Amino acid sequence: MPPPPLRRLLPLSQTLAPAPLLYLSTRLFSSSVSAPRPPFLRAAGIRPLAYRGQSGRHHLRRGSSTTKKEPEGMASGGGKDAAVAFNKTRAEGKDGRKDRSMELKNRRANPISTTSYVQILGTGMDTQDTAPSVFLFFDKQRYMFNAGEGLQRFCTEHKIKLSKIDHIFFTRVCSETAGGLPGLVLTLAGMGDEGMSVNIWGPSELDFLAGAMKSFIPNRAMLHTHSFGVDHSASSQPTVIIDDEVVRISAMFVKPRYNNEAKSSTNINSKPGDTAIVYSCELAEIKGKFDPSKAAALGLKPGPKYRELQLGNSVQSDKIDTMVHPSDVLGPSIPGPIVLLVDCPTQYHMCELFLLQSLSQFYEDSSCQTENAKKVNCIIHLGPSSVTNTIEYQNWMKSFGTTQHIMAGHENKNMEIPILKGSARISSRLNFVCPQLFPSSGFWPVEPSNGIELEKNKSTSSQACESVTAENLLKFRLRPYAQLGLDRASIPSLCSHEDIVDELISEIPEIKEVPEQISKFWQSSVDQRSALPPDGKHMLMVEEPWINKDSCLPDVLDEQGNSTKSQDESSLRESGWRKRPKGNSEIPCCVENATREDLEITFLGTGSSQPSKYRNVSAIYVNLFAQGGMLLDCGEGTLGQLKRRFGVSGADELVKNLRCIWISHIHADHHTGLARVLALRSKLLNGVPHKPLLVIGPGPLLRFLNAYSTLEDLDMQFLDCRRTLKASVEGILTDNVTGSPTNQVENTMFAPGSRMENYNKKPASPRDTTALADLKEVLQESGLEILYSVPVVHCPQAFGVVLRAKEKVSSAGKAIPGWKVVYSGDTRPCPALVDASRDATVLIHEATFEDSMKDEAIARNHSTTKEAIAVGTSAGAYRIILTHFSQRYPKIPVFDEDDMDKTSIAFDLMSVNLADLPVLPKVLPHLKLLFKDEMVVEESDEVLEAVV
Repeated sequence: MPPPPLRRLLPLSQTLAPAPLLYLSTRLFSSSVSAPRPPFLRAAGIRPLAYRGQSGRHHLRRGSSTTKKEPEGMASGGGKDAAVAFNKTRAEGKDGRKDRSMELKNRRANPISTTSYVQILGTGMDTQDTAPSVFLFFDKQRYMFNAGEGLQRFCTEHKIKLSKIDHIFFTRVCSETAGGLPGLVLTLAGMGDEGMSVNIWGPSELDFLAGAMKSFIPNRAMLHTHSFGVDHSASSQPTVIIDDEVVRISAMFVKPRYNNEAKSSTNINSKPGDTAIVYSCELAEIKGKFDPSKAAALGLKPGPKYRELQLGNSVQSDKIDTMVHPSDVLGPSIPGPIVLLVDCPTQYHMCELFLLQSLSQFYEDSSCQTENAKKVNCIIHLGPSSVTNTIEYQNWMKSFGTTQHIMAGHENKNMEIPILKGSARISSRLNFVCPQLFPSSGFWPVEPSNGIELEKNKSTSSQACESVTAENLLKFRLRPYAQLGLDRASIPSLCSHEDIVDELISEIPEIKEVPEQISKFWQSSVDQRSALPPDGKHMLMVEEPWINKDSCLPDVLDEQGNSTKSQDESSLRESGWRKRPKGNSEIPCCVENATREDLEITFLGTGSSQPSKYRNVSAIYVNLFAQGGMLLDCGEGTLGQLKRRFGVSGADELVKNLRCIWISHIHADHHTGLARVLALRSKLLNGVPHKPLLVIGPGPLLRFLNAYSTLEDLDMQFLDCRRTLKASVEGILTDNVTGSPTNQVENTMFAPGSRMENYNKKPASPRDTTALADLKEVLQESGLEILYSVPVVHCPQAFGVVLRAKEKVSSAGKAIPGWKVVYSGDTRPCPALVDASRDATVLIHEATFEDSMKDEAIARNHSTTKEAIAVGTSAGAYRIILTHFSQRYPKIPVFDEDDMDKTSIAFDLMSVNLADLPVLPKVLPHLKLLFKDEMVVEESDEVLEAVV
């Protein structure tokens, strides 16, 4: 009986290697008794893959998998031994979890809530990259207003359970307020056996966002969106969204006016995402106090009927023939508290906001008050201080009388208080141990945002309305009624970088000497790199895998391979010996001749699947200094991480100077921060001559960006990764812009006609031709010789990327090859990536799982730590940096020290300069000391894997 289709083995020519790599594939994976196994196979524990080039047929040998029992849907190589295995079903995009129900929670309302409050969730307060969220809490219900980037991470930090949220409302539909929604939806869908979902509410523009998200959300059941309103004016009645025994939530529309004509509230320049919503949350009235004596007089016995009356229901008397009504036994009712959420994002919205007739019922000004006047207890203002501090806005606030006003827009003074204290704590510790790699201390001084003095319009006279500035986790209690008002008990205590360092030294006293030790070998590296022999050639320093505390002078190898101790600099010059690392390759010329402004790689997110307390999702910033910069992947929260690393204004400058953004694949943890970065860049460059930013990514990403651009200006030019394979890019560099990349993929798993086909064979479109020309210009401006994508094994249209700098000439006139950086994206080990990584200066490779979880790595098409290192070792990469760690390892992953002689582990906000690569592996032992008691998961919460 033939084997099941999912267990069949593809020929090597249809799995991993493009045509130029077939020889490499047979050389790496062929089985030979006489030939020794290559280091790639030995290091990874991978046994050879049989390759039958002539017949093209493939056979299954039972028991040949890398696991004891090959799971359904797994593909691997056959032959005498087991082979590199991968999940073929997942690689084809046919994951089996898409039929989950994702049913909504249906909690019964509790009309007699004992606890209720509204709380400020300070996402973006410190970095000003996203809007804060507002949390409306009841005993049985939870309501969230806005879900900007970082909300998941914030909730993890402060133990707010996302699974308890019933409804999410948006005051605007844009990247600033809704950037965290895709990740949140996917996280909920991964909870439990059937997944969870949540009701999502917003204006009609929400339909555009939902449509955009469907390009990467695998199951429509995940998106329970409800849009309201199509054409509303200031005179319209509010739209009632929720009306139950607990709360009545209504929406009022505010559109911008870009001219002074009263009859025209919109402008042809406005976008759908410009519409803002004011929400009113009116709690049910508080019933009067129950009077038992009145109930007894009406013939009622103590029991269940007492509660029915308290709930507002009439009951039959026990002793007399009459109905007893709630008004007969209850005292006067107290009106329920009312909270308003006002989002006025620009001064163009103010006129429409001030004219909203539906707000007049809340005014205390006699000229505006209506018959059905209601008292507002709290108004949360979400607009920026550049708007809310104007005299006009302050005067409007006074219309509400003695209402408590909370100013939750971006305020400068909030910037010095990190919202993610866990992340700031780790950053401070790493900065203390090794400031060379971790320049960000987790804290930064207050600075004006975008050069604007936000306080300039604030009235200093009696014209200003009394208000309080929002703080992270500030509450306004609504019930019990006796506690009505502000509650600051939950506001996190303040701490500083110095406090965290003092705490670290008290916990690990021996850590106090580490910064000095690191500084010594760091300086030794600089000194030895700058030492020049008489012939003008740079002398290479020795690179020991671990630190020798007894000597600052490293061992060197003479020409016969004998170890000797360097005595002094002059003797080395006279001998003419050339230092080379013991057990390692020589330092590349591009590194030994590097300046500190050639290249720096900053890791903005090093976790996988979803943001966690200590690691954000994937993003890497490639800093080319005077020649701009690039982003490799752009997961949720990338902009916030840029601002934590480079400061608010510094990050804005980097965003303006971006040359390109490259996205590896369509999974949400790699691209959902893209819209926020693009929207900010468009805003920062508004009115300045510039070109659209080149975005290179998988085909489905274009559908998302096109749909999303209806909401906001993204100002980008898209180029499909399939048009940036090596052959295509080499073609444009030789002015053959229309060259087809087909010849590079005909013999790979992506070949047309194969079951893993990813695209149709067709010539480049005019848009692709323009984008390819833009890529050529980007390469010239960035000082790059080439940038090309490499197909890898993870999901449909998954890629790695290669960046290679142009050759430069030293002061002595010697040609120095440019550096080469390779980023794997998400992948199983594959020969295509090995070949692309040949002689790479830096290989950045994903290492999602520890070595003992190889089965899981195969099932999800990821790599283990040892496999990732083996790819770099086989390719001859000078340095290997591991990233994309499972959230099982919140601070530091599990690794084998024996494999780390040229390997480093990435941390969030870690910056690696090209000139510092020689000493990079030496830092790892010190980091292990820093986390010596934290090598395993410390979180009690279950680690969830992404649905996609």
